Amino acid sequence: MALAGASSTVQDREEGSHNTVRPILRLVLGIGWIAFQVDVLFQPQAPMLERAVHLTLAATILFLWFPARSERFGQLSGVLDVLVLSSALGVGAYYALSARRLAERMEGVDPVFAVDILVGILLVALLLEAVRRVVGWSLVTVLVAFLAYASVGQWAPGWLRFSGFGLQEAIEILSMSLNGILGITTATSVQFVFYFILFGAIYAAIGGGQLIIDAGLRFTGARAGGAAQAAVVSSSLMGSITGSAVANVSGTGVFTIPLMRRAGHSPESAGAIEAVASTGGQLMPPVMGAAAFVMAEMLQVEYGRIALAALIPALAFYVAVFASVDLGARKSGIAASVDEVPQGRESIMKRAYLLIPPVVLVGMLASGYSATYAAVIASLSCLIVCNFRKQSRLSWKMLVSLAENATRQASQVAVPIAAIGIIIAVAIQSNLALKFSSELMAASGGTTLGALGLIIVGCLVMGMGLPTVAAYIIGAILFAPALIRLGIPEMSAHFFVMYYCVLSMVTPPVALASYTAAGIAGGGTLRTSIYAFRLSLVSFLIPVALAFDPVLLGEGSLAWVTAAFASLVAATLAWAAAVVGYWNGALRVGERLWCGTSGAAVVLAPTGTAEWLGSLAALAAAWLWLVVRSREDRGISAQVSVAGHSASPDGRRK
Repeated sequence: MALAGASSTVQDREEGSHNTVRPILRLVLGIGWIAFQVDVLFQPQAPMLERAVHLTLAATILFLWFPARSERFGQLSGVLDVLVLSSALGVGAYYALSARRLAERMEGVDPVFAVDILVGILLVALLLEAVRRVVGWSLVTVLVAFLAYASVGQWAPGWLRFSGFGLQEAIEILSMSLNGILGITTATSVQFVFYFILFGAIYAAIGGGQLIIDAGLRFTGARAGGAAQAAVVSSSLMGSITGSAVANVSGTGVFTIPLMRRAGHSPESAGAIEAVASTGGQLMPPVMGAAAFVMAEMLQVEYGRIALAALIPALAFYVAVFASVDLGARKSGIAASVDEVPQGRESIMKRAYLLIPPVVLVGMLASGYSATYAAVIASLSCLIVCNFRKQSRLSWKMLVSLAENATRQASQVAVPIAAIGIIIAVAIQSNLALKFSSELMAASGGTTLGALGLIIVGCLVMGMGLPTVAAYIIGAILFAPALIRLGIPEMSAHFFVMYYCVLSMVTPPVALASYTAAGIAGGGTLRTSIYAFRLSLVSFLIPVALAFDPVLLGEGSLAWVTAAFASLVAATLAWAAAVVGYWNGALRVGERLWCGTSGAAVVLAPTGTAEWLGSLAALAAAWLWLVVRSREDRGISAQVSVAGHSASPDGRRK
């Protein structure tokens, strides 16, 4: 017993020591990472060095935030943490000392040394462990499968067979060139993602997020189902800042889900509405998600062009969700949330200055400035405008917390997308991407709709349990070439893939955003994800419209783009009415079919064609019929009401 007590005391002291040291290391490394990112803005370094230092700092900070579990490893947990931390720093030192040699060497010609192989194996192992800690086994399993394929490709069956990689060749591709782990995904994290995450963290710290939530509730709270509509509005606005479905659910859901519960929504309904609304944030400019930055790099276009192209689909998504929530609330009779509405304009107008940073960000992107420069200037504007009032001023303690939160969020993105470089390298070097595209075309019979159907299923399946950026990159490599071969424009093909990868966050059986919302709401995870899937059904047609109509991505004159947007909104409203079964009253089966088919026809027809005009005419007829019928129903209700009032208590007319 005495020995056990002594052992327990020693273990407590060790844990207390770790708990003291970890925050200090996180803060020091976090500040160092921010300083490094600011420095490379003005003094760019060799790409290999920049990306290696960025990834090393991200991995080290991530290991500090997500230590080994003591309940699983016992006293060895501390030893494991020291081992992975020292290994990560050792990898960083290797790249710092070897930067010039790695930059000047010729791939496939210069020798690969034993230290290169050792560090390459160590880097891959560290990435797999880091991904396991922050994402889980889903992405690790995919990474290991691609590594195995690279090793045993010569024994793979059929069209999957290729010559395979030897150890030296694999290490050279994955860790000694800009085509693997330090390739396009890590470059995206260095050049874009870090700065936008920093902006989002600063903006949330000065109270911008709370202002957005209050504004959403102010504009919608007095309506029937206002709490749910406030969740949609605030999540769409916050999503344009955070660009992460899970982060958006966590940030806004703690406020909006309790509001919806008090208004009468079930836990599953409240969680589902928040999950779907937050998921769309990855599609909402100006920030969107990390996948959008990767898309800009893959397509070699300015990020501002991607954000502009995403505007119409994102607005259509939120129109669809807002309409579904509104119609559902009116159908079920959920009351307004007047008691929750911030009273008076003054409470919001006093904080209106906090809207300056996002306005600066959007204005600079629209003016043609680089995304990185726009994010940095917007971050600086946050630090300036927060001093306008005492309530938003940042104390030293808040600045410390800000540095920790920003670098933690950045590390949780940087490490997984760097690991995806393994998938990109193997898929391209083995020619898997082109062969998969050919096989997909064959399976679809060469038809566009058949290929689209297979790709939709593929994106949704891949996105189950994977971060959106991981699912998008895999989908862009495997599926986008097939879409392009079918004649779909390159940008439309990439948006199609990304859209369905985003929707996988609310598609059961594995729906990360729905699970997060269910945890906050206290509802069942499966029921919440099923409800969220039903709510998002209206949005499933939008990416199909993008595939058939590039005008919706802003490619065309302003008049045609406006017409395409208006027709898409009308179609999504019709689909919302068809799915919910309500529009100023319950819809009959025939009316739901009429709205649904005419809305789908408008979506599938390219703007300006005869089919588009005919579909619009059918849709307009459906709307006109619903308007006329609702007026007739109100007239009948009024007559019944008058008749009831004019009758005597015994039922005889006076």
